[in-house]
Amino acid sequence: MVRITKVHTGGGDSGETSLVDGSRVDKSDARIEIVGTCDEVNALLGLVLMESNRLPDTHSDGGARITVRRVKDVCSAAIGRMQSELFDLGAELACPPDQIPEYMELVDQADSDRLCEEMDAWNEELEPLESFILPTGVGPIAAMHLARTVTRRLERSMVAIKDEMRPLTLQYVNRLSDWIFVLTRWTSARLGEDETLWIPKGKRELGTAEMTRRQNANR
Repeated sequence: MVRITKVHTGGGDSGETSLVDGSRVDKSDARIEIVGTCDEVNALLGLVLMESNRLPDTHSDGGARITVRRVKDVCSAAIGRMQSELFDLGAELACPPDQIPEYMELVDQADSDRLCEEMDAWNEELEPLESFILPTGVGPIAAMHLARTVTRRLERSMVAIKDEMRPLTLQYVNRLSDWIFVLTRWTSARLGEDETLWIPKGKRELGTAEMTRRQNANR
């Protein structure tokens, strides 16, 4: 059980902090950047969960929206577990691999494989991709896209010092980004939301100047 009675200690006032093994490093240290980015992903998933829970699960006539209820249930279970796993991961990443305490419970292969199992289950309901998807959408969907991109940033930061961590942690984070992407697509499909697809340059409207002038003329 974790017991925290005081948050401010003054130990970081000079720009240093402690790793789990007690060693002191600058807060700009690559490992601290990784731990902070892992925390950022976790916070963004909290935002996704908030937006998911805000989805109205009743129609205007008071009838239940079963599909929305199912999205909430899956997001609550999957993201709730993921946030705890990210705490486990962040604690490990705050240690040199030869200094991980014996008592620390680590993300393992079963956790990593579970991500693939869930992706496969969600993919069973999805149409194959025929274009790239733009990172936008309603409610939790846009927040999921942001969480996915920050997870990729976490992975890039980890690659920079990959020889100083367990290979499984990098595998897990690589799969996590894909996991968020597939969950995003599944959520869009369950909510009946169209995905916003990338349009090649030759087919895009170029500029909105004329549209703006027409709007001004019609005011």
